[in-house]
Amino acid sequence: MGGFFGIISKKPCISDLFYGVDYHSHLGTKRAGLVTFNQEKDMFRRSIHNIENSYFRTKFGDDLGKFEGNSGIGVISDTDAQPIVVNSHLGRFAISTVAKINNIKELEKECLDNNQQFTELSSGTTNQTELIALIITRGKTFADGIKDVFAKIKGSCSILILTDHSLIVARDFLGRTPIVIGKNNDGFVAVSESHSFANLDYQTEKFVGPGEILEITPNNITQLCQPNEKMQACSFLWIYYGYPSVNYEGINVEETRYRCGFEMGKTDDVEADFVSAIPDSGIGMALGYATGKGIPYQRGIVKYTPTWSRSFMPANQNMREHVAKMKLLPNKALLQGKSVVFCDDSIVRGTQLRDNVKKMYEYGAKEVHIRISCPPLLYGCHFLNFSASKTEMELITRRVINELEGNNEKNLHLYLDNSTKQYAQMVEIIRKHLGVHSLKFNTLDVIAAAIGLSKERICTHCFDGNSFGF
Repeated sequence: MGGFFGIISKKPCISDLFYGVDYHSHLGTKRAGLVTFNQEKDMFRRSIHNIENSYFRTKFGDDLGKFEGNSGIGVISDTDAQPIVVNSHLGRFAISTVAKINNIKELEKECLDNNQQFTELSSGTTNQTELIALIITRGKTFADGIKDVFAKIKGSCSILILTDHSLIVARDFLGRTPIVIGKNNDGFVAVSESHSFANLDYQTEKFVGPGEILEITPNNITQLCQPNEKMQACSFLWIYYGYPSVNYEGINVEETRYRCGFEMGKTDDVEADFVSAIPDSGIGMALGYATGKGIPYQRGIVKYTPTWSRSFMPANQNMREHVAKMKLLPNKALLQGKSVVFCDDSIVRGTQLRDNVKKMYEYGAKEVHIRISCPPLLYGCHFLNFSASKTEMELITRRVINELEGNNEKNLHLYLDNSTKQYAQMVEIIRKHLGVHSLKFNTLDVIAAAIGLSKERICTHCFDGNSFGF
């Protein structure tokens, strides 16, 4: 997915920028970058590092002395090297994006046919942030150019622009990726996630609306484009991506996960000694499940956090599976001879969870019951790079459906409805694949109710194939 942090202040910004970007490290894996603007020297300073094999702070700590000025932007990216610095008829500016552009070849040709050129490459292909910058520079103003981006792309795109006097902030046209504005006595920040505010002494000022464009100075926020009425905020922000203390649309991640677990727990008829979580994103759900079910919460499996990242991050699948295995440590003293419910956020391929289950039995668990926060994943994500390297046929659900239906997808809708025999058959086959005593998923109705937004205002494409703007 990726995450960014922008700041414009009355005082030097590098400390808040550095730590603010670092607080987004759970959102990306490949590249990280910082850029600041010094008005006295009329100069941009930029640094970009590869963070695939190390943490953000270890790569940028030695760079901090060269960053000067009161404004800057930074990004943790799971795609291209950024920020990009551009000189155009709009003036000089730096730009970072959180984006997934599915029609990049089409837009690349359009730019080349317009006699524009590309100077940045990402793994030998067009850098999508530069592509977005080139489209913006065709506009008469930044707002016009950003509107053109929203009109042309297929996918999603949120944008931070640093000019010589302001920050320009644009949230994805349908709000799939979030932006939050924070404020203190010295200025403003614009961020993907707000949990950094507590330690950097900012207060939440505004949740940017879908398609809304703002220009921010140390003293003011000016709206350049009003938000759209339609919104498709990614439901996985609450289920998986978001840090527990984050609010999206004013709705807290941990509270949402708790509600998902509580609703399942109060109706679940399984008999178990305690509930545990596949950490970390399963913890909130497990706590809610424990309350709803009325059984204890215990940490039957824990995560070794000092050195292991989130397992979706490494680009290589073998490395993802290795990370997933190495970071989780079962507690034999708790598992021995017990029936345990384990809560997790989702099942993608199923290989990691199957290996975890095998280890739990090896450590003495009598019964393992898996409860999943969301419905089964049936479609690949076009919008946030969730399971970006996976084709739909790599999803365990689609493999099972293919076994049952062949390549014919005319009955696919029957596997979306948890009341059908086809759905029950699919879940039973997955249960056997995982080797667990029972398996249950939450429903879309529960997800929408737990988030607190109508189903029309959250993106549920990966569950039901429905989406706007693609």
